[in-house]
Order: sequence, then structure tokens, then C-alpha cells
Amino acid sequence: MNTPGPTLLLRDVSKHFGAVAALRDGRLTLEPGSIHALVGENGAGKSTLIKIVAGVIQRDAGVFELEGRPVGFKTTAESKAAGIAVIYQEPTLFPDLSVTENVFMGRQPVGRLGRIDRAGMRSQVIELLDRLGVSIDPDRPAQGLSIADQQIIEIAKAISLDAKAVLMDEPTAALSGVEVDRLFAVARGLRDEGRALAFISHRFDEVFALCDTITVMRDGSYISTQPIAGTSAPEIVRLMVGRDVKELFPKVEAPIGQTRLKVEGLNSPGVFADIDFEVKAGEIVALAGLVGAGRSEVARAIFGVDPYTTGQVLVDGRPLTPGSPKAAIKAGIALVPEDRRQQGLVMEETIATNVTDVIRPKLTRGSLITRRRENAAAGVWAEALEVKCAALDAVAGTLSGGNQQKVVLAKWLASQPKILIIDEPTRGIDVGTKSEVHRRMSELAGQGIAILMISSELPEVLGMADRVLVMREGRLTAEFPRAQATPDAVMFAATHAKQEAA
Repeated sequence: MNTPGPTLLLRDVSKHFGAVAALRDGRLTLEPGSIHALVGENGAGKSTLIKIVAGVIQRDAGVFELEGRPVGFKTTAESKAAGIAVIYQEPTLFPDLSVTENVFMGRQPVGRLGRIDRAGMRSQVIELLDRLGVSIDPDRPAQGLSIADQQIIEIAKAISLDAKAVLMDEPTAALSGVEVDRLFAVARGLRDEGRALAFISHRFDEVFALCDTITVMRDGSYISTQPIAGTSAPEIVRLMVGRDVKELFPKVEAPIGQTRLKVEGLNSPGVFADIDFEVKAGEIVALAGLVGAGRSEVARAIFGVDPYTTGQVLVDGRPLTPGSPKAAIKAGIALVPEDRRQQGLVMEETIATNVTDVIRPKLTRGSLITRRRENAAAGVWAEALEVKCAALDAVAGTLSGGNQQKVVLAKWLASQPKILIIDEPTRGIDVGTKSEVHRRMSELAGQGIAILMISSELPEVLGMADRVLVMREGRLTAEFPRAQATPDAVMFAATHAKQEAA
């Protein structure tokens, strides 16, 4: 399968959206039998480059070659037919179709009579999932699958294409450590078969563990390409952001006040059980654990999105009406969800409309709201969080992942909450924006806001939390003050039952 020269080559590629230059000088070379990292801050042009390769958009200028032949895909179908598979950061499954139907969407095999070979499709999907080491019912609908499972389906789909080039855009963002290890084993197997892989990630430990070569982009332009063995994480950060990021976790000690949020005996059969904890004013409490431990479900239950059977939630000592997000908001709770695209934003609406979503009743006059009033209210928070956008009337879906996260945060901060629940605050965003989000969280704690942070990134948990609560299989297994929260202690509690950790 090896070919002379690169499998995929892009050079001097540019792309404009109106007056905005998304790419000025995009470059990427993928060699057969190699895994190539593509890194850069959100807005650096990585996703635009990948979309050009995938046929989602077309370049304005530049060279694009596949195995030495000039190409330019006008559709995703053309890209796939040429042997390119792309796994995006956000899953793109059809929720009403089965796992099997999603894997073979648009290319279903047919039998002798021209009918879709459903048995053959199902058999192939079972083999693919076995290869990935996962147990997912091939007949179940995609709707309701966790983000981790959705990502696994996307990976299975890409592998089934038998592609020459596989481009992975943040494929591990919602995977547990075990799932990441499994994915890396598959990626190395594809590399050893002679395929060319690109790996886009903001997690440097993954980049250095998996990749052979690394390309850095900044502000839509190519910066450098070098062997992984010849560089270091601090050097890559400097190339990415054009400056040193000295404090990735700018934690500032804040005075701890009275209990703001108290959770007592919360139970939801089959989801979580016996959840008891509290968060005080000025405190950042991290809820740690592996993907699937029930952390997000607890957060959603507190906010009233998901039901619970017994127990209660108290805000400033007063019981909160269960199952009512409206009551939670009125009591001063804000929830920044894990899946910002599906649950945090209306992607087709403007930045201003998204930021003012929660406070809209306060801005209306006789059931009407003017664009000027909306922009004025949104502008305060967009400026405070340094949202990078051409204008407040830009559509939220056009923003980079990091700026989308800032818009979700701005929406909830505009409601002036007492309690902020933030689920995976830096999932899928770059190192520079991570530092900004962490700094803002520390400032909010300093202002007396009680923060419950759910994170799968252990450095983030240890770097930002005053206390760490650990969940495993729907139960709290341990609690550590900041001084006692070590990587070993937290991971042990996340992988062992409470009685074993005692």
C-alpha cells in the first residue's frame, strides 16, 4: 500500500468567508505509514483545512494533491470515494437510524436481487466493534448513545472505508482513558498497514504519545513542521500562541463562604445513588471520574433537566423544586453543559441572541426586544470573555470551538448566578483559551460564586479545584481536599469501589 511520496499534500491553501480569512497559508503533508499531528489554537485554521480535504468546502487557491495527483473535492462523497475518511470533533450520526445503518450510510451493500444486504452490514459492524474492543448493540438507534459511544461509531465508520488517509479531529475529546488507549492501538495498527493519519488534538500528552510528526498553525497560517522526537510541549505552545503560557491553571485562593449548594441523598435508579455533597461560596469543587460514571447526569438532575426519585437539592438552605430548570435559574443556578453544540447553543442564531437567551424576559418591552438592546446586553459579556467574532450578529455556528464555549459561558454569566455548574469547561479547546477559561473561573470564585466543575482532565481537576469529589458507576467513592488530591489517589478512587479505596 506504500506509495512514493506523500499520500496527501496541501500547500499554500487559502480560504475566505467574505472578508474573513479563515486560511491564508494552509499546509499539511501526510506520509504513508505515519501519524501526523496538526495543532494550533481555535481559529488557527485547522478545521477549515480538514473541511477542504473532506469536500465540505472548496479552497480559494493553493495546491491539493492525493498520491501525487491534483484533486479538489466538491462533495464529501467525492472525498470518501477517493479514500479519505474524516472523524470530526462533534459526532454527526443520524439519531433515528441504527448503529449499523449509520456506519454504512450512503454505501449500503446490496445482494443479488438489488436489496440491501442488512445481514452482511450487521456482520461487518460487529466485526468492526470487536476490533475496537467495544460492546454496542448494532441494532440500537444512535439516539441516546453517549458522546463516547457516538465517537466510537464514527471511528468504526472511518475504518470500514478502508481509507488511504484518516484524519481525526479531536476524536478522544469525550473518551475515557481505556477508550483512548484502545483508539491509539487501532491508529497504530492503521499506520503499520501503511495508511497516512492526521491527528488533531489539544492534549499534548496524546500528541507526544501517538504521533511521529507535528505541524503547527497560527492565525490561519502555517508555522512549522518537525519530528515529535525533536521538540517539546513548551516549544509547541510558544509556536501555537506566539507567547509563553506560563499559567495554564491560574488558580487564585478565594475566601470560602457559606454553603450555597447542598445535595442530599439524590437517587436515580440505574443512573446514580446516594449522592451527598455541598459547594460553598467562593469554592471550586471538581466532580471527577471516568466517562460514564454519572457525573453529567447528577449535574442535569440538580438543574432539573433529568429526574431523580428521592433526595433533595438545596440552594442557600431552601429546597429547590425538582425537575424544573426554570426554578433552578430563578434560584441562581447556571449550567454550562458538556455538549455545547447540541445543548448549550442555538447554532443557527446570532451570538447576541445566544448570549441573551436566559435574560431575554428582562430585556423585553411589551413582548418585544430591539436589536440595539440585545446587542448592548450581549456586548458586555462578549467583551468580558474576549469572544473573537466579526460582529455580534454573526451566527454562533461559524465560531471556533473555544469561542462557542465562551458564548455559552457568557449566556449563563449574564444571568448573574450564585452557583455555576460547568461540565467539561475546556473540552476540545486550545491551550491558550483553556488558560483564559481557567482564569475566568478563578475570578468568578473570587467574586463569591460557588462552582461545581465536572472534568475528565486530571490536570484540570488538580489544578483548579479546592476539593475533589470522585464518582464511579453512579456513586461517590472519595473526597479529597486540594492538598491531598494526587493523581494516584483520584485515579484509584475512580477505578475502585469505595470500600476498596478505604
